[in-house]
Amino acid sequence: MSQEHRHSPKDPACLEVFARLSEYLDGELPPEECAAVEAHIADCPPCVEFLENLKRCIGASREMQTDCRPEPMPKAMEDKLRAAWMQALARKGA
Repeated sequence: MSQEHRHSPKDPACLEVFARLSEYLDGELPPEECAAVEAHIADCPPCVEFLENLKRCIGASREMQTDCRPEPMPKAMEDKLRAAWMQALARKGA
């Protein structure tokens, strides 16, 4: 990394990495962008810490998932919401 990199959450290089970490963890980045994230992380303790915290949060959210599903919406409510949506679209000219 260049001498300008300050290793802080306000550093533009760190902000760019923060913005891409979810895509990075999900394997959604092209190989060259993955390499850039990995190169940055190799030299940036705050980004490593942020990445590890993000991984822990993802793991915790997976553990908290439940098979409980909400009750289906009553047909009258669904119709009312659909009508309101269509009116909103009509007002926007869509």
